[in-house]
Amino acid sequence: MINASFWKNKRVFLTGHTGFKGAWLSLWLTKMGAKVTGYALAPSTHPNLYELARLDDLVDSYIADINDSEKLKNALYDANPEIVIHMAAQPLVGISYKDPVMTFQTNVQGTVNLLEAVRYAIERGRKIQAVVNVTTDKCYENKEWLWGYREIDPLGGKDPYSASKACSELVTAAYRHSFFHPNQINDHGVVLASARAGNVIGGGDWSQDRLIPQCLEAIVNQNEIKLRRPNAVRPWQHVLEPLSGYLLLIQKIYEGKETYADAWNFGPEYNDCRSVGEVVNQLIEMCGTDIKVEAFPDIPYQESDLLMLDCSKAKSILGWQPLWNLTNALQYIVEWHMAYQKNENMRDITVEQINQYMSGLAVRDVQNE
Repeated sequence: MINASFWKNKRVFLTGHTGFKGAWLSLWLTKMGAKVTGYALAPSTHPNLYELARLDDLVDSYIADINDSEKLKNALYDANPEIVIHMAAQPLVGISYKDPVMTFQTNVQGTVNLLEAVRYAIERGRKIQAVVNVTTDKCYENKEWLWGYREIDPLGGKDPYSASKACSELVTAAYRHSFFHPNQINDHGVVLASARAGNVIGGGDWSQDRLIPQCLEAIVNQNEIKLRRPNAVRPWQHVLEPLSGYLLLIQKIYEGKETYADAWNFGPEYNDCRSVGEVVNQLIEMCGTDIKVEAFPDIPYQESDLLMLDCSKAKSILGWQPLWNLTNALQYIVEWHMAYQKNENMRDITVEQINQYMSGLAVRDVQNE
């Protein structure tokens, strides 16, 4: 699906490049020859993939706040990008309860700041072709349906994080219709789209309150795993799956322009929408351990029990398909963290997994190695 030659020498401005998804995307883009300028806060965890992969050697990096609108405008203008991918965000539901003001400021006003920076650049002669705002599956008004949400379904959010991402989508739609309308593409040259992904997992994630990092830490330390909602069903996907969707969407924008100025879902097949308990038990089995799992008695904030995405639009119009199922994803995560425990070169390990994804190679049986 991904054409590496398309990305050679493309100038990409990527916000959030120091985060988990951003670091994976930075490695993928630079591997294909893209010239990446990153704009983000310093990594929020230690360890982190950004430092382990030595991305400072590969990316022209601005360590700065998305809420600093003047610095952002100047950085984007100076980078002179053809493509802008907005991934900088406050990404955690738990933190959104503790600091809702910062969450809305970053996720909503940060989106406004980014789109204003794009306007500032094109008004001064920069030729930006594609802008993709990355949000989340949690932007939908979740009614606990037994079917997946489509891009035309209502947006909403009962917690500050989900609501902020729904707002980010509304901001994107407003800017698309007000300033980057597809019918006027010859005037401004910009195609503005948004991308909504499911629960992303992969090697190198140490984020607070995320399931896989917590389980791996417990397995390494032989501690009990405590789950908040073991029966909650989520759309699990390896980090490379939605990233491939963003890359393919941008490639298609270059081919068809205004056709793709819209919102797009990138999630797993329905049979990979599994309960938290199922995922944890499968991960424990792959690691060959016998860790005790218990439900956590005190849930600090409200969470939904069921959430799935309908990705028919991306499949039929973009030709996008998820390549790895949940078992594949968990196997690659175990493989990645085994390499990390052995102090191997994590840039090489991460790039090799990208290579395997791009070539469609079968997953090795980690349990039997």
